[in-house]
Amino acid sequence: MVKSLQRDCVGCEAATSDEGQGLDVRDSTEPGVLMKKWKMLSMTLVFSSFLLVLACGRSEQETLTPEASAKASEHTAELPSPDPAYLASGPIVVENQVDVSAQHAGVVASVGMDVGQPVRKGVLLASLDDRQLVAEREAAEAKLHSAEANLKDWEAETGVADADYKRALAMHDAGINTQEELDHAHYRLVGSQYEIEKAKQDVKNADASLRALDLELQKTHIVAPFDGVVARRYVRVGQTVAIGDRLFWVTALQPLIVKFTLPAKLMNQIKRGEQLEISTPDNPSTLHQARIVQISPVVDPASESFEAVAEIIGPASDLRPGMTGNVRLAPTR
Repeated sequence: MVKSLQRDCVGCEAATSDEGQGLDVRDSTEPGVLMKKWKMLSMTLVFSSFLLVLACGRSEQETLTPEASAKASEHTAELPSPDPAYLASGPIVVENQVDVSAQHAGVVASVGMDVGQPVRKGVLLASLDDRQLVAEREAAEAKLHSAEANLKDWEAETGVADADYKRALAMHDAGINTQEELDHAHYRLVGSQYEIEKAKQDVKNADASLRALDLELQKTHIVAPFDGVVARRYVRVGQTVAIGDRLFWVTALQPLIVKFTLPAKLMNQIKRGEQLEISTPDNPSTLHQARIVQISPVVDPASESFEAVAEIIGPASDLRPGMTGNVRLAPTR
């Protein structure tokens, strides 16, 4: 196409030259005819120049396009490769983090701990009104003592019955008393032995009732399940609570772990015990060392990813449960 346009341009120039040679301005004496010929000559020259410039521009563009593509390819090849390290993020949590709920219904009598206070395992957080339970326990304890006394009484009666039976047996052998009197002594001994068994069961029943009331009394004392800190308090003094109502949220502070997900292609590239770096979005310059302690054996088919857990090594005073941790995995070698 470019060659064709160039030939057209050459032809146009030749035609223009011939036409210019054929014009003899000296032969024309009419001003109107002379002006008309000059206009035609000017238009022909302008049109020929436009075609020549267009043809040359297209030729140059087509000629330079491969070079430009080569330079662009070289520039792309010289770009630095991205960092092969993989970045992920996940919540920073602790293993021990629970809501302490009411195990017994009642009215809150006292609150011993508030939000932000550190607690030790077994320390009293709050207590419920236990006066009714204390009274019931005292009654159960008295019943237990009564059952134990009754057992001792029947044990003594059985001793007397056993002595009577032995005496009756000796007298029967000597021919002093009758068989009926011997049988009566025997049945009295057997009945006393059965009463002992019954008294023993009464003692067990009373003891079980007492222990059940002791357990209910323990439920009125809300204690910390482990060492940590009170994160939330949901109750106040005088509030009536039911079984299952949340009273406190207690969380441990150590050890801190980070739960994050990785693409399935990395499952065979990380191992338990491998170390990585943890930071936070608010303080990305501070890095903490962590160790992978758990890797999920399955892949989530919806996201094609698997979960991993890393435990932060050493002190991390700037980290708290609930923060977001940025995980940086070192490139695989």
